[in-house]
Amino acid sequence: MLTIDKSDTCETPFLYQQVVDFIKENIERGALKPGDRLPSLRRMSQSAGVSIPTVRQAYVELEKQRRVESRPQSGFYVRSSRANRLVRKISTACCDPVELSCRSLMKRIYDGINNPDLVPLGIANPTMAKPPVKGLHRAMKRVMARTAERSIGYSPTVGEPGLRRQLAFHYLDTTGVTVDPEDIAITNGAQEALLIALSAAASQGDVIAVETPTYHGVLELIDSLGMLAIEVETCPEEGITISALERTLEAHPVKACVLSTTLGNPLGVTMPNKDRQRLVDLLARHDVVLIEDDVYGDLRFDGQRPMPAQFLTSDARIMTCGSFSKTASPGYRIGWLVSRHFSERIEQLKRAFSCTSGLLQQLTLAEYMATGDYARNLKALRTELKYNAERMAGLIAEYFPEETRISKPVGGSVLWLELPNDVDAEQLFDDAIEAGISITPGHIFSPSGRYTNFVRLSFGHPWSERTEGAIRWLGKRVAELAAEAA
Repeated sequence: MLTIDKSDTCETPFLYQQVVDFIKENIERGALKPGDRLPSLRRMSQSAGVSIPTVRQAYVELEKQRRVESRPQSGFYVRSSRANRLVRKISTACCDPVELSCRSLMKRIYDGINNPDLVPLGIANPTMAKPPVKGLHRAMKRVMARTAERSIGYSPTVGEPGLRRQLAFHYLDTTGVTVDPEDIAITNGAQEALLIALSAAASQGDVIAVETPTYHGVLELIDSLGMLAIEVETCPEEGITISALERTLEAHPVKACVLSTTLGNPLGVTMPNKDRQRLVDLLARHDVVLIEDDVYGDLRFDGQRPMPAQFLTSDARIMTCGSFSKTASPGYRIGWLVSRHFSERIEQLKRAFSCTSGLLQQLTLAEYMATGDYARNLKALRTELKYNAERMAGLIAEYFPEETRISKPVGGSVLWLELPNDVDAEQLFDDAIEAGISITPGHIFSPSGRYTNFVRLSFGHPWSERTEGAIRWLGKRVAELAAEAA
């Protein structure tokens, strides 16, 4: 029986979302089978104690996810659909530290994903799925009316105190951990936070361990600093494999690790708490710095924010990088870096690299958080991203070749696809650009250019018929490339 929770909190799912989850749960446990008719709108409305428009919204969402289909003058019925198989992890038993192998491809990809005329499946920009334009605009107007000339001046090197306090409150509210605002430094996006962290932890020629696959921006930073990256086997469901990392640390002079323990990109997985504690203990024994890329931590679909590994210990050498680019505004270019151990070095490097970050943007985000609008928008954004992920996965199962495998993200804004073995992802990228679609080929998520038959697709944008058409085109083209290679 469906029991609707009508409490109005940031943790409570929307009413239609609860109806969606109830129907999906019944489909997955076999209570509703392919071909079964869903209860009528009126009957479900009476049973759940919600309005008919709420039920209709839920049924339409299920139809977009390819879970049900509507039949004229008849109602909604459970669809028969093919399930996606999970992507496989890639062994790194023979990996050595390497320089970046795909610089020219990265430039071509950035040219493509930043083209506004293309269907944007190549850029991870989750805020655009539900952009908080009005809330940020209101916050900025209040800030400018209240602070006048100060708002267009410089901020302190390590950031506006009000924003640092709001970030500390946010960590306390979402993880239960007390963070000293003095341990937070504001940066120009997460990319500068990662740059500062790498510069504080290592030097030219040092070896940096990364997950595989990993965010390509991290690899480009490592390369630009004259460092070497070494890939460590990563589980598509639980993150980096601790035993593989231990072997890497014993075999190579690793100076630092750049990992996403809370929510990774492109796999979209969270490391289990037990493994996160083992990770912290392992790195402490080997005296290796951990740099956490935590930009997606607030975007778990279930709203349960994972605790960054830094907060599991009081004395480990860990830096945590965050950003509003994925949760509020990429254009504001405001990120942050949390560290108890490296605070003086971080301030020195921040002063050398950019002196300061935009004060108006910092004041606006502090106001936006203080009013509760940030937390409310995160709830809506997580719901939108969750459903976009399921819509895209349903389309991929329907239109891509059966051999295609797909990640099962617990949050974030991207899917990681393993295409049939002989499909060249770079060729697919070129063909997609010609067809008006941007995607990201898998090569650039590996320093050694692995993943030649993988692609990353983004669902971090408003869902539309254009998006659906792009997925259908890609599925057809993948099938053609697989047939040509056979």
